[in-house]
Amino acid sequence: MVKLPFEQFPALSAIGICRHAFTQRIPDVDVLHDKAEVLKRLDAAHREIRDAIGVGDWPLFTAQQIHGNKIEVVDSCSHRPVGREFPGCDGIITNQRGLVLGVYVADCCAVYIVDPKTPAIGLIHSGRKGTELDIVTKAIRQMMDRFGSDPADMIVQLSPCIRPPHYEVDFASEIVRQCRASHVKTIHDSGVCTACDLKHYYSYRAEKGKTGRMLALLGLNPAIEE
Repeated sequence: MVKLPFEQFPALSAIGICRHAFTQRIPDVDVLHDKAEVLKRLDAAHREIRDAIGVGDWPLFTAQQIHGNKIEVVDSCSHRPVGREFPGCDGIITNQRGLVLGVYVADCCAVYIVDPKTPAIGLIHSGRKGTELDIVTKAIRQMMDRFGSDPADMIVQLSPCIRPPHYEVDFASEIVRQCRASHVKTIHDSGVCTACDLKHYYSYRAEKGKTGRMLALLGLNPAIEE
């Protein structure tokens, strides 16, 4: 059986209440196009990966991603086959089960936030600009305000992203600092640089803007697994 091009993070897999993935470079897909066309070309492979992790029939909610710090909240869902893209935002939080959140990255960091006690989750797109705007801090605060989450219970996972010396700012380390300042105790960073491994990842900077996107996926299971 051919291994599908995606990875999962041990810290999130161990929680047991959520499903997640981080897609990698998709072989034999021409990505030398604008973002909209690239996402169309990657869609079939991304759907196959969603099926593989058991969220293929869950509504998918994505963010437009404008390098800002607006967070969208999903607190109810009709469980229709197709979700939606929220305009003008770079992160989504929810306490609803049986739906999947998605953000696309190609050097920026996808930040997975899981509160297993409430339960509630968040998925955030944070590059240099979003990190400067404290988007992860804002997401944590909104999870506290909307769902009653306690940062001490949260598990945060950082995806592969661009890092020095391939980029002049180490925004991944700043995201970790912001999480600690928000009293999150459990923080995991993949430590992987996208620009260092073009065999497995797309890199907007290394490939001069003509490249694909990795898709980060995160959803709460319909029922908590004991």
